[in-house]
Amino acid sequence: MTLHPTLRLAVWALLFAALPAAAALYKWTDEKGGIVYGDTPPPGVKAERVSAAVAPANPSAVQDMASKEAQIKKRQQDRAEDEAKAQKADVDAKAKLDRCVQLRGRLQTLNSSAPVYKFDESGGKVYYDATERAQAAADTQKSMEELQCPTASAG
Repeated sequence: MTLHPTLRLAVWALLFAALPAAAALYKWTDEKGGIVYGDTPPPGVKAERVSAAVAPANPSAVQDMASKEAQIKKRQQDRAEDEAKAQKADVDAKAKLDRCVQLRGRLQTLNSSAPVYKFDESGGKVYYDATERAQAAADTQKSMEELQCPTASAG
């Protein structure tokens, strides 16, 4: 069974495409007039050496592609870092707001007429006298100023 010359050429082309780039590739015409490709031409035949490697359309295309890929990765990394910073800022802002709410409640309690106490080492209640109460209120107010707590909204 004989193969059609075009099919034979396609088979040879596929075989040679798999060869390493360093391998020599020759083209010659056989006795029937068909074009043949091979790595070793038969003796006495005028053979032409051909390049099996296909050059890229743009010689710097690989370098450009690598540069663009690096830029994309850098932008993705920057975006991830920005998102992490924004998330941390949100968590910090919520923690600050929660702390401010606690301090505001403590100050309100200290400024009210309700009895205020702390526990001693034995677990017993020790009530604040007027001086301790005033000092605790001043310390709480100072903490609120250091945190730059927003003023309580009237509502």
